Amino acid sequence: MAAARPSLGRVLPGSSVLFLCDMQEKFRHNIAYFPQIVARLLEVPVMLTEQYPQGLGPTVPELGTEGLRPLAKTCFSMVPALQQELDSRPQLRSVLLCGIEAQACILNTTLDLLDRGLQVHVVVDACSSRSQVDRLVALARMRQSGAFLSTSEGLILQLVGDAVHPQFKEIQKLIKEPAPDSGLLGLFQGQNSLLH
Repeated sequence: MAAARPSLGRVLPGSSVLFLCDMQEKFRHNIAYFPQIVARLLEVPVMLTEQYPQGLGPTVPELGTEGLRPLAKTCFSMVPALQQELDSRPQLRSVLLCGIEAQACILNTTLDLLDRGLQVHVVVDACSSRSQVDRLVALARMRQSGAFLSTSEGLILQLVGDAVHPQFKEIQKLIKEPAPDSGLLGLFQGQNSLLH
């Protein structure tokens, strides 16, 4: 099998990692579409951060991150907190990025990862902000900088790869119903589309 070309943005389980950024209690009522910020990806290691947990609280339980040790941070990027973990993974080619807030920690994490030569796949239906303007502009900025914008379902299906995958029936149940609009349709519609 030929190696994936970096320009394609192909996601492969053996060379990918999932970053969950700062999805904490204090943001629960302030972040639009918070309940939709969930990622269930197959065979991909997960790294979790919490922004100033003493003031903002722990990661919300519905993410199902029991057993993961969140790394506390104050920096508006996940990369400094995860530097050692990143350095220990020479096979790493792509990072799937979910969390909040798009214009702060998600954007800065994206830029830091791109600087390291990694492909960044921003899971648009699993990233949000207090302000939808900030969210949409940040997504456009990340795309301009070289990140791939993807949906949860699109990335899950890339990771599964084939309907004969042993987990496919279970995954199919999760993606059977289309995801609700999470405020992103305006990003792609009309003459004022941010993604031209």
